[in-house]
Amino acid sequence: MSGLRVLVTGCCAPIGEHLVRRLLDDSRVECILAVTGNPVDTFPMSPSTRLSVSRVNLSSNRAVHRLLFEQAKAQKIGVVVHTAMHHSATDEGPKVHAYNVDSVRHLMALCERHPTIKRFVLRSAAAVYQVQRDLPVLIAEDHPLNMAGHAPQWVRDRIQADLSACVRMGMSPLHITVLRMAEVLAPGTGSQLFDYLESRVCLQPAGFDPMINVMSIQDAVGALSDAIGAMEQGVFNIPGADTLPVSLVIERWGRIGIPALGAILSPLYRLRRRLTGHDFRYGMNRRSFIYSGVLDGSRARDVLGYVPSHPIEWPVADASAVG
Repeated sequence: MSGLRVLVTGCCAPIGEHLVRRLLDDSRVECILAVTGNPVDTFPMSPSTRLSVSRVNLSSNRAVHRLLFEQAKAQKIGVVVHTAMHHSATDEGPKVHAYNVDSVRHLMALCERHPTIKRFVLRSAAAVYQVQRDLPVLIAEDHPLNMAGHAPQWVRDRIQADLSACVRMGMSPLHITVLRMAEVLAPGTGSQLFDYLESRVCLQPAGFDPMINVMSIQDAVGALSDAIGAMEQGVFNIPGADTLPVSLVIERWGRIGIPALGAILSPLYRLRRRLTGHDFRYGMNRRSFIYSGVLDGSRARDVLGYVPSHPIEWPVADASAVG
């Protein structure tokens, strides 16, 4: 990983920001170009000889072209790590799609023509996978994707961005790595589960308590860092350190879980969105509250050397671990 020069997008969000901090702590990384959608003077780290910060609208093809063929070219960037994704599940439309999907396609096309960029790492999500009764609970990289035409744009955009990278593997001069990450249970990450847990009372479909896997920001950043330094390309599942039933997630977050009829949960959480401005959509997440689905991280372990090692800092301690 010595002598790496890295461009990171999405640095106005926690994962991108924490990745920049980690790379700054690694003396083997010579140069970091942090791309944010916010004013540069609001970035929490000061530019230095190793860190440059640039405000860029990733939906603008012209702005991205300038970023790559002026700043990135001058700094001899060799790796692009794309973490930017619109977080809100309630925001939809062409502008959101352009930011989520078109920007990935255009960014990769420009990287393929770039004189110094050789590697592209995409932060994807476990949400691209289909979860249902007749599919394996342990999800490998060849697990079916959620290709349902009625899926919300939040899901469709993530699948399209993921596939946009996957279809170029083997045909592109870039080394392409797609990291399908477990849900990062932290604010500012676009986590639907985190928004769900913002209520003191959390409603669950009666009779179901599936197993889920969640990850910390530290492990998400660790996986991205491992991918930056690896020579292999391909698709990798990135699980977190915590696998537990939904009821225990609610309990350890200090919330009250109440079983309810599944048919009323979508309208109730739709009303919650309208009254409180929260983002959680039960209909979009319904299958994850009924069927278990846990990422198989063996390929990431064997190829990238990634092993989750930072569990969630739960507000309520695990009583079963005491004594």
